[in-house]
Amino acid sequence: MLLYFMLFLFNIVPLTMALGTLEGATTNSIAKPGCQTKCGDITVPYPFGIGTNCSLEGVSFNLTCDDTNYDPPKLFIGDGNLQVYNISDSELRISTIVSYQCYNQSGYVDGYTSYTSVSNLGDFTFSSKNKFTVVGCDDYALISDVYDEYFSGGCFALCREEGEVANGECSGIGCCQSSIPKNLTYYNVTLDSLNDHSNVISFNECGYGFLGEEGSFEFRGVSDLSANSSEFVSRIESTTPIVLDWVIKHNGSCISKVNECQGDSLCYDVQGFDGYRCNCTKGYEGNPYLDQGCQDIDECKDHETFPCYGNCINTVGSYNCTCPPGYFGHANISDGCQPVAGKDSKFRSTIFMIAIVFGLFATLSGIVGICFGIRRRKLIKLREKFFEQNGGVLLKQKIKSQGSHEAMTLFTTEQLRKATDNYSQENIVGKGGYGVVYKGVLSDKRVVAIKKSKLVDASQAEQFINEVMILTQVIHRNVVKLLGCCLEEEVPVLVYEFISNNTLFHHIHHKLGGVHWLSWENRLRVATEAASALGYLHSEITMPIIHRDVKSTNILLDENYTAKIADFGASRLVPLDHEQVPTLIQGTLGYLDPEYFNSSQLTEKSDVYSFGVVLAELITGKKPIGADRINEEKSLATYFIKSIKENRLFEVVT
Repeated sequence: MLLYFMLFLFNIVPLTMALGTLEGATTNSIAKPGCQTKCGDITVPYPFGIGTNCSLEGVSFNLTCDDTNYDPPKLFIGDGNLQVYNISDSELRISTIVSYQCYNQSGYVDGYTSYTSVSNLGDFTFSSKNKFTVVGCDDYALISDVYDEYFSGGCFALCREEGEVANGECSGIGCCQSSIPKNLTYYNVTLDSLNDHSNVISFNECGYGFLGEEGSFEFRGVSDLSANSSEFVSRIESTTPIVLDWVIKHNGSCISKVNECQGDSLCYDVQGFDGYRCNCTKGYEGNPYLDQGCQDIDECKDHETFPCYGNCINTVGSYNCTCPPGYFGHANISDGCQPVAGKDSKFRSTIFMIAIVFGLFATLSGIVGICFGIRRRKLIKLREKFFEQNGGVLLKQKIKSQGSHEAMTLFTTEQLRKATDNYSQENIVGKGGYGVVYKGVLSDKRVVAIKKSKLVDASQAEQFINEVMILTQVIHRNVVKLLGCCLEEEVPVLVYEFISNNTLFHHIHHKLGGVHWLSWENRLRVATEAASALGYLHSEITMPIIHRDVKSTNILLDENYTAKIADFGASRLVPLDHEQVPTLIQGTLGYLDPEYFNSSQLTEKSDVYSFGVVLAELITGKKPIGADRINEEKSLATYFIKSIKENRLFEVVT
């Protein structure tokens, strides 16, 4: 009996795994009845659709099949120019647009700078599977968001001679690549040359910038650098697609509102997106978005996927496979059914089955208990690993040696997850280039701002801890106070005091003229408070701090409209014996100090320049980068200085 029991266990586990694999398999693509199902060789499954009333109502999944201008026909999103190459259950692949600039011995001769947007199609975002690529020997490019306010990515592609360039490598020599942030719905490309290709014109006349799926572009070295621009652009646009993620957003999450998933299907929230998708349940296949789209699978007709060597009976969502009368064993495997011997075989068969059931139940219970125990121990060890990796031991030593228990609190993962309702999307109060900020309520009823940073370099743990210890000593009424941190997550989580009255940017650009307190007297007070905080950071603490990202969105206002400098994600500590610190360029377009951008040498003057732009913003009520202003006046700093020189200052004052 023990032998039969072991055979049962060893054969039922693979069968269970096979069923689990079937559950995640791709279902049939089915269009809405009466609607076109294909455009050329591309299948269009509902909730997407071609033509009127063929896509899901309330979302941006309407597609156009152009069979007039193209043979074979081509598929486009909406009625725009974004061509669709294929559609899966979570992604679309669309055409890319290449930015380029070409030069000769006299300088610039030809070019095109692109931007691509799905911001008006709320259910699409650019996937993090994409990479931003720059090709050239004298070129750099930046990819920024819709307001040109943030550096979302960018890199330099440089080389001096042909022999330096290697095929297939985008390491910065002739070709470079950078990642893009998640949930991007728009990007703008700024492409430029350092020396108009004057030093490399003999083998490289053009520079290029484009977004595309990682791994789809193959750098061909000198061949690409010397290629004709039209041939290179044509090749990239035909071989390097952009990946879009799609979710259904108009009804929110699976739980909060009615979703579009039909019978015999499951709704699941897509992590990181405010939306959901549908899947057919186990034992069903079809289109989960259509009425009766998921149909029961007849497992008895597919013996390769669902093996049965006995009597097979299809059931709703599953099937039964049993041995014929007079046999016992496992009908799911070849020769698994054995003949029953003796006149009391029926009784023995019953006892055998009961023993199997009880044995299986006991075994599964034990396995579940062991799995939970192992999982808990792994979780504890993982948190201990993150704590040590993030410098937790060093931080404890410094707290003990400095006697600063009250200044710094080490929070646990459980405390912060409880405070933020497990980092619920509803508690997000801000997103930036360095992480996501959540509003949280601690067990002692204190309201705090909890910042989850993006991935950091583990080798910089000691530097991070030293900077955290110094930041806890920053005590100024106009600087947001760091209360503590949690080091049990993969990246450190910082906890700040919560400032409730939004940002200075919000009050200037969204409420100007409608907020009684934004008088000239109060503008001067806010500017004075912010300047006082910067002066304190630059010269009144043991280790001066350069903020590096001073802007109106990083100046918060409390309930009394008192200014608070925030977001030290890009800050650098400056040793007392260093007037300048070389760094990677970081900042925000419109506020970025030109001298710092050109030299990479960081000083307190970089913060002072950015603060000057904030003052101009307060005076004029205009954004640092103005899409409505002509090119030479697009920058607020240039616009403000030019207005003063032309004696037009009172025309721009708000």
